[in-house]
Amino acid sequence: MTRYTSATEDDRAEMLAAIGVESAAELFAQIPEPLRLGRSLAIPDGLSEAEVFERLAALASRNADAESQVCFVGAGMYDHYVPAIVDAITQRSEFLTPYTPYQPEISQGGLQVMFEFQTAMSELTGLPVSNAGLYEGPSSVASAGYLAIGATKRRRFVVSRGVHPHSRETLATYSQGYGAEIVEVGLEGGLTDAAALAAAVDGETAAVFLQSPNFLGAVEDVEALGAAAKQHGALLIVACDPMTLGVLRPPGECGADIALGEGQPLGNRLDFGGPSFGFFCASEEQIRRMPGRIAGETEDVDGRRGFVLALQTREQHIRREKATNNICTAQALNALGAMVHLAWLGRHGFRELGELLVRRTAYARQRLAAVEGVELLHEAPVAREFAVRLDAPVAAVLEHCAERGIAAGYPLGHEYPEYEDGLLVAVTERRTRAQIDDLADAIGGAIAGHHAHGAFVAGTVEPAATRGSFSTDGVQKAPQAGGVA
Repeated sequence: MTRYTSATEDDRAEMLAAIGVESAAELFAQIPEPLRLGRSLAIPDGLSEAEVFERLAALASRNADAESQVCFVGAGMYDHYVPAIVDAITQRSEFLTPYTPYQPEISQGGLQVMFEFQTAMSELTGLPVSNAGLYEGPSSVASAGYLAIGATKRRRFVVSRGVHPHSRETLATYSQGYGAEIVEVGLEGGLTDAAALAAAVDGETAAVFLQSPNFLGAVEDVEALGAAAKQHGALLIVACDPMTLGVLRPPGECGADIALGEGQPLGNRLDFGGPSFGFFCASEEQIRRMPGRIAGETEDVDGRRGFVLALQTREQHIRREKATNNICTAQALNALGAMVHLAWLGRHGFRELGELLVRRTAYARQRLAAVEGVELLHEAPVAREFAVRLDAPVAAVLEHCAERGIAAGYPLGHEYPEYEDGLLVAVTERRTRAQIDDLADAIGGAIAGHHAHGAFVAGTVEPAATRGSFSTDGVQKAPQAGGVA
């Protein structure tokens, strides 16, 4: 037990004697006097366990989280329901405690999870190869850039401004080390400017980076946009939201060479921003350049099904000069949560969830567009997120909504100065029709108060009981008297 407790006076005396000094003061005698503190550290007395718990609880209560507010914030991380079975499986000691499998032959359970995860992500993205996961979405984008350089021997990236800002920033940071040039293509009507993209791609382009749905929530025509990449022999790299792949064409069917993204919506809570995991899928031509690890299926000497690490292209597993990525480990436990979530939903459940998101997002978009002082930022089709313009300061509107227990969305001006009046609103299956109505009423009240008084006053909020609602299968029920159809 002594290894877990502080050193006693006897311990200190024994250590001082071992190095031949009488006291700690003598030990530090060679340090000039002006550099010494000359007093005890100003550390308050300790608290009891109960007092510490109360103190930490009070500090935690100051957080505005997705459980204390109705959350319409998305921008890459989403407030989805995580079924109890995810915790039940991921918290088993077999999965929760082991470290990365340096002796993979004896880690059959972990390797099987990797293999099943890879299979699921490959089916979702429409690409034949998936790795066992990466750290998160933005670093997956940056890793794809390095792969593209190795595959094409070129060092020029064409990147849509619709790609998540964090991903673009991460790619730019990595590209300084790669020695790569980045050409950014703007948006037109919420979508990647197709003419500008085609003009930007040339014979020196290593890869074209798109995202669909893009950061403004718009569903891009990936196949049409990717034609320029194909024409010039560049790789087409597409970031995607896994929750939309039950209703949208997978990137692989649209010509993508690499599909990747942020996996948090699958079986992972927001957790104040992390940890989460990234996914990375590619064509077979790129399998030996892919970052991270790839688990494979085999048979042992007795003909029994078994699993191995088929490829390990990281510097700790192969000669450093041949490594394609310096990833130390993957977020395997988070990827397991995604696998459990997908297995729980099943093929039909996953598609139904995607359809539910589309229906609720369509209702929310229509409801907010009908509010005076709110207009759609673009008319492009959306799947689970959309952008609007507000005829009032966005920060003040958000504060007004927060006072009513609503996290109304993400202010686009943080990342897109040209959309200083823009608000990005995300909808998940946790958001009910009544909550969407409350959001519209709160935003409308805030804008009306701003124009009437130059300040924000409480809007009139219709009681939720008088409105229509969504059933558990996502079908809208008829509203009660006075409700909105």
